Amino acid sequence: MEKAILVITHLKRDKSNWEIEEDAKELEELTISSGGEVLEKIPVEIRDPNPAYFIGRGKAEEIAFIAQEKNAEVVIFNDNLSSTQQRNLEKIIQIKTIDRTQLILDIFARHARSIEGKIQVELAQLEYLLPRLTGKGIMLSRLGGGIGTRGPGEKKLEVDRRRIKKRILKLKRDLEIIKSRRDVLRKKRKDLDIPIVAIIGYTNAGKTTLLNTLTSSNELVEDSLFSTLDAVSRRFILPDKQKILFVDTVGFLHKLPHGLIEAFKSTLEEVNEADILLHVLDISDPLAYKKKEAVYEVLADLGAIDKPIITALNKIDRLENREAIEKQISRYENAVTISALLGWGLDELIKKISLFLKSHMVPLKVFLPLKEAKLLSLIYREGKVLKEVYNDNGVYLEAIVPYLLRERILPSQKKID
Repeated sequence: MEKAILVITHLKRDKSNWEIEEDAKELEELTISSGGEVLEKIPVEIRDPNPAYFIGRGKAEEIAFIAQEKNAEVVIFNDNLSSTQQRNLEKIIQIKTIDRTQLILDIFARHARSIEGKIQVELAQLEYLLPRLTGKGIMLSRLGGGIGTRGPGEKKLEVDRRRIKKRILKLKRDLEIIKSRRDVLRKKRKDLDIPIVAIIGYTNAGKTTLLNTLTSSNELVEDSLFSTLDAVSRRFILPDKQKILFVDTVGFLHKLPHGLIEAFKSTLEEVNEADILLHVLDISDPLAYKKKEAVYEVLADLGAIDKPIITALNKIDRLENREAIEKQISRYENAVTISALLGWGLDELIKKISLFLKSHMVPLKVFLPLKEAKLLSLIYREGKVLKEVYNDNGVYLEAIVPYLLRERILPSQKKID
């Protein structure tokens, strides 16, 4: 466990509604999720970033003294540093100095389990590292272990810039192959008209717990930030027999670095493809509303802000009384209170999803000849049969089915009004 000093910078002209204490708390949680021990948090207010050190040189020297006194092993900045700023700070502080992006990448490297997740993390790390290569400097010499250094490892990074660029190109090609496979799966889903409900939310809000409870799956749940990196899909059948697909996605974060959004674009595309966004929000968190706004900022970056959103106010079991719950509900539109862990409110949540998807289900009246037994089976599987009348030539059906299924059946069959 590495001992860390946290530097929480706050720009006086910053329009963010997050207080410096709130940023400090989140940076501490990120550090702990990366396996670090926080020795001290140093708040620094500045008017504008210093081109050479981000903060002033005097403040950097003060941090160096504190780090030496406390025997710290790493200094972590809450903002992103340029390669110049990072090098200059390390010269003064004399220990490893990393920024917010590097810290988040380290957490991603700890939690990447699938082939796609590992490729995305390595790609993001190499693209972050490339502009910071300065021969055999500190950036290369300290890779291989500890906060901000997990992932590709020494062998892959002790190479020249040209070979790293080649590695980046290969990783991008690998991701394109995975993306093309995803596109095929998405096309199949569209052909079957299976609506997609993307479970989104701030990291550690309870998205995976909700997926597990709804679909009786057993995806890994951890009380740490970014425990889920891979998009996980699970089928679910609504009370009206409509099949839907729940997709769990990577957690969002306040000031999520744009480079990480780009690196995980293939995974986050599930958000853009979704018919409904199910926003899981930890309502017991004092920062719940600010985190909701942070999620909406990421949705805007993804171009998905106009999609229908249902808000699941999770962890109501942690609130002490009904009055507190009602007060919270009034702040959010289209909200349902739930406890994903205990299963509270899930019937109401499913009912709300069903109402949203009613437009996907349409009435069908059709006569099917006996030779079309496969279509009859499909209607039973994908829809809800209300009436059936058999005769010697076939069967007359009245049913509620997905829109695309009706469109597939009616062109080749006689429609009955």
